[in-house]
Amino acid sequence: MIALNDYTLIVGMAFLVAGFVKGVTGMGLPPIAIGLMAVAVPPVQAAALIVMPSMVSNVWQMLVGPGFFKAVRRFGLLLLMVCVGAAFGVGVLTGESPAYATLALGLVLFVYAVLGLFKFNMHVKPQNEPWASPLVGGLTGFLAGATGVSSVPSAPYMNSLGLHKDELLQALGLVFTMGTFALAVGLYVNGRFELAAAWESTLCLLPTMLGVFAGQKCRALIGAETFKTVFFVGLLTLGAYMIVRVLWL
Repeated sequence: MIALNDYTLIVGMAFLVAGFVKGVTGMGLPPIAIGLMAVAVPPVQAAALIVMPSMVSNVWQMLVGPGFFKAVRRFGLLLLMVCVGAAFGVGVLTGESPAYATLALGLVLFVYAVLGLFKFNMHVKPQNEPWASPLVGGLTGFLAGATGVSSVPSAPYMNSLGLHKDELLQALGLVFTMGTFALAVGLYVNGRFELAAAWESTLCLLPTMLGVFAGQKCRALIGAETFKTVFFVGLLTLGAYMIVRVLWL
């Protein structure tokens, strides 16, 4: 059981660091924040705390773009399957054994880091979208519900569609917003996102925004590619530690 002061420090630093990473690279808020908190805080609690900071940043990313309604029409089935997948995945996060959620989170962080480090890229042809999108949406939703992270496999998949930069950011904003919303609903239904949790999550906006502001200021001083490499190595280490902690410790 960690003391209140230690808890506040861990959570505050996790969101400060995650916000800083997002300010520099434009990504990484949920994986970093949840990953750092999960070292000392139960994954289900970490997932509840990420809801408001993630929702605020993703809604803005979702609405700022060239064609919001066009993206909704194109990825509507994918978004629906995110909700379906999350409904099943949240059972892992809220289950009686937190070790399963910790292991799932560690695996997701590890895979996400490997894909980023090796610059994994693929190309999905337009004729394959009708079956690929719902499949990716369902898996993304399941992992979002089980771990709080909705970047895998949605980010590599969206990147494989050949979208322009603004379209890509908007599409990812849509998926991440839906994943966060489905996670929040799942936690609420299971009694893990009540008023107190929502208030704590809202308070986490402060260190997050401070981190984002600092990261944006430092962006010009730090090479984006170099920083991304450090970011993915850190995620890889964190994911590996969580996997080892569950399986061998």
